Amino acid sequence: MLPLPSNFLAVKTKREFIIPFVGLKIGFHDFSFEVRDSFFEALDYSIIEKGNVKVDLRLEKKETMLIGEFLIDGKVLTACDRCSDEVEVPVKGNFRLIYKFGDEESEDETLIVLPPDSYELDFSQNIYELITVSLPTRLVHEAGKCNEEMIALLEKYSGAPSVEKEGGDDDDDDVDPMWSALKNLN
Repeated sequence: MLPLPSNFLAVKTKREFIIPFVGLKIGFHDFSFEVRDSFFEALDYSIIEKGNVKVDLRLEKKETMLIGEFLIDGKVLTACDRCSDEVEVPVKGNFRLIYKFGDEESEDETLIVLPPDSYELDFSQNIYELITVSLPTRLVHEAGKCNEEMIALLEKYSGAPSVEKEGGDDDDDDVDPMWSALKNLN
């Protein structure tokens, strides 16, 4: 993961996400984190409002690097892309990050370069990013579950029929209503 500018996402770190690796022996070490609502509330500009996510970390310490295997499983609340109401979304994933000591920057998203004098790692930023990339591309309610008032306003001002409406041609169920309207233009 590329380092982000310090003003992009400010994480008010809690000690529970910081691991002092300098005292760890060479080999594997297992850690578990419970990511709750307070974690997301402490983030500036988070797209996730609340959540309950378990993060298991297997950290392998080597002479010149650390290798982290993250297993993420849980649910988060975020805004629905269609109606903007809260929607509960499952998140699940298995990720590997490599932490290497050095001064050069890395273009590899899975390689994080640590200053040579580092003695501990704050995993809060990595955990947030991994949860975020675990989100589906479309964050929407199931059909018929969106805020009806918002859907009515969208239909009124966009001029397109709602994606929420049930029935109709099965072939058009997955087609964006704006593309459907363009098919009728000749």
